[in-house]
Amino acid sequence: MNVRQFRYGQDNLGYLLYGEREAVAVDGGASGEVLAFLREHGLTLRYVTNTHSHGDHTCGNGELLRSTGAEFLDAPALRRTGTVELEGETIRVIETPGHTADSVCFLADGMLLSGDTLFMGKVGRCFTGDVRGFYEAIEKLEVLPDETLVYAGHDYVEEYLDFAAGLEPGNPWIEPYRARYDPADVVASLGDEKLVDPFLRLDEPSVVSALEERGLPAGSRYERWRSLISLM
Repeated sequence: MNVRQFRYGQDNLGYLLYGEREAVAVDGGASGEVLAFLREHGLTLRYVTNTHSHGDHTCGNGELLRSTGAEFLDAPALRRTGTVELEGETIRVIETPGHTADSVCFLADGMLLSGDTLFMGKVGRCFTGDVRGFYEAIEKLEVLPDETLVYAGHDYVEEYLDFAAGLEPGNPWIEPYRARYDPADVVASLGDEKLVDPFLRLDEPSVVSALEERGLPAGSRYERWRSLISLM
């Protein structure tokens, strides 16, 4: 399975997952570029789908569907099947409600398309208000192998690394991470995320101390999660 990242708008990132003949568009807002890539590589677009239903992620669906005759997989279909099959390979659908109630991530060949659930250096905003549900969603992702490559729905890298550095100014991993950042290919391993993202570092003494210094609850792992969410 291969992945191709497409940047569109100010900072949105969409994707194609593809094999030798067929492809799945995930958050294909860069519809013109996606269609050109399909033509150039002789690929048939089999499915169009989204990590969640916000308009900046679904805006390319109509053109892609009209131009290709692909099948649209909506959130109920994704939840019902739990997988997407492409050329005999399985793309796993992981339900991750929190940013939105219908948020999902896609896992294929060690690549995680995480939408607005998990970014580089931070998690997404919890627009549902279900902070516990969002916590449990991130727990599903934390247990994936450290070598899993994370492809997020936006490029907020600089802003979110600044947030991480403000919380943990002594974290030695943040600036090397920043130096590796490439806006033409926005990706990081889950292992690297665990070195810089405070939301994946809830048990680190430096994170606990930072929250306590701000007068925020930090007694349990979940309390630390809630406290971090309150800082967003």
